[in-house]
Amino acid sequence: MVLFLFYTKTVMKKPYLLLASLMLLSAISWSQDVIRMQTCSNESISKQADSLKSMYSKDGFVLLKEASISMESEYEMPVVVPLTQGSWYQFVFIGDYSSRLYEVRMFDWNERQVVFQQKKWGDVDGNVISYSYIPKFSEFHMMKPVQVNKQKKKNLCGYVMLFKKTGGDNANATPVP
Repeated sequence: MVLFLFYTKTVMKKPYLLLASLMLLSAISWSQDVIRMQTCSNESISKQADSLKSMYSKDGFVLLKEASISMESEYEMPVVVPLTQGSWYQFVFIGDYSSRLYEVRMFDWNERQVVFQQKKWGDVDGNVISYSYIPKFSEFHMMKPVQVNKQKKKNLCGYVMLFKKTGGDNANATPVP
């Protein structure tokens, strides 16, 4: 009863308090729907990533970005990266060994799909998807890796890396798949 009296005396006489409390409640409920990227740790994926970093650095690539990401089975994890026209990039996604299917789709700024790759568990290097890309325009691109796992639905570890070829003019370069 005391709370009701406080509400009617204080809030109803000052409508900005009502508006502020409604905004606070809606902000709290809205913020719970946000998907936040979380890191994960998997020793075998880390070893693969270190091996690939060494291999690509020997081929003249520089590591620009890398992240370990906790994923859910069958859900894409969008990764947005700025790319420069004519530069030669190498993208790598490493999925959890126990997953059965791995896919990566990449889209340009106009949401046009520019890359699609899929691997299955039994394929050679089945949990690693790697591809080269030379953008036609300097703009943001979105890479969307996904993995499908029948046993583990949550807390799948994934690893993404972005490399860039260094030195010389890359406009006439031919990417190696």
